[in-house]
Amino acid sequence: MIETKVCIIGAGPGGATAALQLAYMGIPCVIVDKAVFPRDKVCGDGLSGKVLTVLERIDKGIAERLQKATFKADSWGVSFIAPNRMGLNVPYKPDYEKNKDDPRGFVCKRIDFDNFLVEELKRCPQIQLFEGVGINNYELQEDGYLLSDNTGEFKIKTQLVIAANGAHSGFTKEVAKIHMEPEHFVAGIRAYYKNVKDLHPDNFIELHFLKNMLPGYIWIFPLPGGEANVGVGMLSESARDKKVNLKKMMLETLQSDPIMKERFKDATLNGTIDGYGLPLGSKKRKLHGPRYMLVGDAAYLIDPFTGEGIGNALYSGRMAAQQAALSIAANDFSETALAAYDVNIYRVLGPELQVSTKLQKLIKYPWLFNMLMKMGSRNKQLQDLMSCMFHEVDLRKKLGQPTFYLKLLFNR
Repeated sequence: MIETKVCIIGAGPGGATAALQLAYMGIPCVIVDKAVFPRDKVCGDGLSGKVLTVLERIDKGIAERLQKATFKADSWGVSFIAPNRMGLNVPYKPDYEKNKDDPRGFVCKRIDFDNFLVEELKRCPQIQLFEGVGINNYELQEDGYLLSDNTGEFKIKTQLVIAANGAHSGFTKEVAKIHMEPEHFVAGIRAYYKNVKDLHPDNFIELHFLKNMLPGYIWIFPLPGGEANVGVGMLSESARDKKVNLKKMMLETLQSDPIMKERFKDATLNGTIDGYGLPLGSKKRKLHGPRYMLVGDAAYLIDPFTGEGIGNALYSGRMAAQQAALSIAANDFSETALAAYDVNIYRVLGPELQVSTKLQKLIKYPWLFNMLMKMGSRNKQLQDLMSCMFHEVDLRKKLGQPTFYLKLLFNR
């Protein structure tokens, strides 16, 4: 029997961040993952400026080691391409050309990034990491949770659980009672291509909202070594209702679309085309209960418009650790005490998620989305708003104010 004040289930970005934040506050914890690292995870592989922001707040050394890592491509922003092919480049950082020694965004395969975080866990003596162990049983007792694997031979007694093992985990579904809803879930596929033409010289990631794919989109994210992560995402509800085969749609688009056909003329597919799901933050949910908090995909926090998930996972992991520290100090792990975690999550991430939910609905109407891109091309405020989805700026506080949108409309 292992005893701990905090047990984190899942060593992906959200769980690893929670453990690192606890460790740097001097609080021991146990973290368990069913996989053995390094392990791959199907994903878009994009790391926005939020990732570095969170790591810097935990410890600047972690952020510096990530910036020096060779497994990533430095990325300076995002290119949004509307159905009419009008593009809008949104940098992660204003005037980024003047300070290229400080990249804020990256593209790297999850097998590398997640393993980087696990290696950071191993640097911390306060963290006990168990790999290759699946936690399948969750028993709430008067003084904490009793967790165990299927055999019952591996047991952990913990005062607090931070569940970071995904939207399909038993804890999310059985304990938190959160289930997949097609209107708040995106079906996605991912592939790796070599030799894609005309990638942005500063590795801007690309989101193409092509007319034949609406309300979905195709992305192209540049990776090191001449590779690119290419994929398609569409709201599960729409994919189901329209009976869309995402793989077929993507391949047909790359072969027949006039622009894509030219860019992929000499490109080769590396490996297979794999599918995955994105649990969206387009619905406010209860992310805590007696002696537990949910983080990352388990908390359904993926940005509904951009698909940004890793940055939000890190934010939620750090906030869960901070709340855990408060609960340990007060010796109060009640549902009432942990409610502050939800308040903080939706205070920090809520405005972005609300705006992104509106933008997600907007792409159903190509003419409206085209107009938004046209406005953005000549409206600094709108560009800053879209940058805010990827990098923390003071503008976030304005996103929930109706007057902000009136100004956008009348000051074009």
